[in-house]
Amino acid sequence: MKKLVWFSFLVSVVLFSSCATASLSKYHGIGRIKKYDIYSEQLPDSFDGFRIAFASDFHYESRFGKKRLPGLLKALQAADADLLLLGGDYRGRNGGNLSELFDVLYQVCVPYGTYGVMGNHENNANYEIVRQEMERTGIRLLEHQVDTLWKGNQYILLCGIRNPFDLTKNGISPTLSLQAEDYVIMLTHTPDYVEDVDVSNTDLALAGHTHGGQVSFFGRYTPAHFSKYGSRFLSGLKYNSAGIPVIITNGIGTSRKDIRLFTPSEVVLVILHKY
Repeated sequence: MKKLVWFSFLVSVVLFSSCATASLSKYHGIGRIKKYDIYSEQLPDSFDGFRIAFASDFHYESRFGKKRLPGLLKALQAADADLLLLGGDYRGRNGGNLSELFDVLYQVCVPYGTYGVMGNHENNANYEIVRQEMERTGIRLLEHQVDTLWKGNQYILLCGIRNPFDLTKNGISPTLSLQAEDYVIMLTHTPDYVEDVDVSNTDLALAGHTHGGQVSFFGRYTPAHFSKYGSRFLSGLKYNSAGIPVIITNGIGTSRKDIRLFTPSEVVLVILHKY
C-alpha cells in the first residue's frame, strides 16, 4: 500500500511539473514570464525602467505547436516591453510553417522594435527561411553587428553574435571595439560564448540554447548537457569568469525529446534600472 501511495505521489509530481505548469498558466502553453531586475551605474538615466522581452528556442513545431501560439502572443504582450529580442532556434526538428510563428511575433508591438540572432538549428535551408521571415516581418537580424537604441540624446548599444559555435570565424566579439563607458547588451544563442570568448565591454548578455536542461532536478542537475560547461549555465542569472552577467532562458519549445520536467517554458522580462 505504501508503495502504491508513493508511486501515485511521484506520478502526480511529474504530471504537474511537466504539463500543468504550461497548461494551467494564464499564457496557455507558456509556463511563465520570468522577470529579472538588472541594476547598473552605467545605464543612462533615460533608460531607467527600460523593459526588454526575450524569447528563444521556439523549435516550431515541437511540443510548442500551433495551439500554443496564442499563449505566446499573450505572454509577449503582457510583458509590456520596449524591446523584443529573439535568441534563435526557430524551427523544430520535425519542421514547421515558420510563417505562422513569425506572423505572431509580428503582432507584438514594441516601441524599439524586434531584433534576433540565429541558433544552431538555423543551418542550410533553415537559415534562409528564417532570414526571409525576419525580412518579411521587419525583424532586424544582428550577426556580429551592433545597433544603437536612442532615448533623447542618450543611448544603449545592442550587439548580436553570429553563429557562436564557430569560433574560428566568430571568436572575436564585436564588443571589443566599443567603449567601456557604453552600456552594452549582448544577444547570443548559447551562454558558452560569453565564457569561450573575451566579451569585454558587455554589461549584460542574454542567451538560450540550454532549455534549462528540459529535465532538471533542483535547478542544479540535468541528464541533458546542452552546454559544455555542464550545469554552470543551465538557467537563470549567471556570471562568466570575468563577472559579466548572463541571463539564460529555459526557452519556449523542446529539442531531442518533447518533455519538460521542472523547467517551465518561459518568456523572459528584463527591467533595467539605474543604480
